[in-house]
Amino acid sequence: MHYSTKLVSIFVVVSFLMIFESAAEEISKWSPVAPYPVQEVYYPGTEKLQPNEIRIVACGTGMPQPRLKQAGSCYLIELGNGDKFIFDMGKGSTERLSALGIPTDQMNKVFISHLHFDHAGDFPSFWLARGVNAARQPLYLWGPGGGQNPDWGIKGWADKIKQAWAWDVATRESSGDPRSTQLTVTEIDWKKVNHLFYDENGVKIYSIPTIHVDQSVGYILEWEGLKLAYSGDTAPNKWFLEHAADADLAIHEMMLPPDMWLDKYSMSYEAAVMSGTQGHTTPRAFGKIMEITQPRMAVASHMQNDFDTAPILEQEIRRHYQGPLSLARDFMVWNITKDKLTTRMAVANPDSYPPPAQVPAQPPTGGDNAYQWDPFSFTGLEKRTSAVTNEVVQEFNDKHGTDVEPVLSSIPFKSE
Repeated sequence: MHYSTKLVSIFVVVSFLMIFESAAEEISKWSPVAPYPVQEVYYPGTEKLQPNEIRIVACGTGMPQPRLKQAGSCYLIELGNGDKFIFDMGKGSTERLSALGIPTDQMNKVFISHLHFDHAGDFPSFWLARGVNAARQPLYLWGPGGGQNPDWGIKGWADKIKQAWAWDVATRESSGDPRSTQLTVTEIDWKKVNHLFYDENGVKIYSIPTIHVDQSVGYILEWEGLKLAYSGDTAPNKWFLEHAADADLAIHEMMLPPDMWLDKYSMSYEAAVMSGTQGHTTPRAFGKIMEITQPRMAVASHMQNDFDTAPILEQEIRRHYQGPLSLARDFMVWNITKDKLTTRMAVANPDSYPPPAQVPAQPPTGGDNAYQWDPFSFTGLEKRTSAVTNEVVQEFNDKHGTDVEPVLSSIPFKSE
């Protein structure tokens, strides 16, 4: 018996050494100067998407309550055919999109699930910043039509944004490429179920109603045999259960349990129940939804994902669902093919500048439609500081062999 134990011990040691030696041989093949063969994080702009691959980047996973680490809801979807789509654009998400270093013109299709500011609040910023971020193509926007009031639909909302920012738009179109502020809006009938409203370049996008408030929808994207489901805000609903079944990635909203609303937000008992369970989805119900729909990867979003909340949220989910799960955080990334699904975090650039424009510029708006300065503004220009500005412009022209005229700072000297 003692002899047998010795043999087993020797066998275990030898086996371990063989495994270690094999691993060491593998390690020795890795170059000391080439990139590490497997990246456990995503560095934006360094990886080519394969023709049959989808990459999804969480650019906002939070709630209406502002917080530094989580923007409002926003997901960037990149396809191997070059198409890019943005699902929702909650407050704070524009900075995260910009930190990925993607040319602005490539991000020109935005789909809003509903018009609460934590899902749509950053759209004006994204739209108006396009000109200064080298955009030279129009922007396209989809969203639900009005419910009780037609003016509350995506078109009425966009029209009011244009009216509110008319002065800003006029000044930008008169000084830069006017295409950057052009906006085409398409309304979706929010009551239609599994409604195919986008069918281009092999990509199909469907809308389904949700139970949040009127005129709220979710989206389902299908391409190359892959399927992405996005719930928007909703209580558990039959439409998602039916049409999001077997998705490769199912992103569904999930709220904190009612007790956490008492603790974190000092709400009344009634407010905690209403906020955490009505018109939204509890973690336990999220687990049931995923148990029924069986996605390759379930993604819980739209909740405060913290060190003390995450364990409780997962515990509640696991009462029903035992499959693959991501508790979404800003800059979480999923790469999907038919054979493989990976989850990582992106290393975004906090000091990003916009990539160069993709097409030649068009001249600013001119003639009667151009923005007209009030001559009073010019009376504030004076020679001493204008001369310094002109000096800078002259140095620039000498360096680059150009002849750019300092239009404003030359005015004080034209009266001489």
